[in-house]
Amino acid sequence: MKNKKDLPLRKGVGIVLLNQQNKVFVGKRIDNANNFWQMPQGGVDNEESYLDAAKRELLEETGIKTIEIIKEVQEWLSYNLPENLLGKIWQGKYKGQKQKWFIMKFKGSDEEVNIKTKNPEFLDWKWIDPLQLPYVAVDFKVNIYKKLIEELKKTKII
Repeated sequence: MKNKKDLPLRKGVGIVLLNQQNKVFVGKRIDNANNFWQMPQGGVDNEESYLDAAKRELLEETGIKTIEIIKEVQEWLSYNLPENLLGKIWQGKYKGQKQKWFIMKFKGSDEEVNIKTKNPEFLDWKWIDPLQLPYVAVDFKVNIYKKLIEELKKTKII
């Protein structure tokens, strides 16, 4: 097997979903017993646009459809998996993710949120202040979340 660090990055999308109070949606992953939270994210299917992938992932993970697109983050954001996860996640095909992020506004009510989906990824969810993102994220995603806070500041959301 080739060196795990030579593996490619998986193409993905992420969603900064804001409610009417500009709080951010985060979910606690089912497969992580620690107290880490993350924003909705996932892979891109073949022939799927990044925006379509983001909408699909948001629906699959949260049940949410009632959204307005605020902004597509121009910069690609990426992370590498820590050594202990290399070769275990994504059938061992990738060393991390290269993500296209979207900032969206949730236009519905909390009753629309449904994390008990066909293939659930979250066991709990909540709205948090965007500035709290780096403090609730798993360590290898903290830098991405800090960059997204800067995007929210540039967009005058926080």
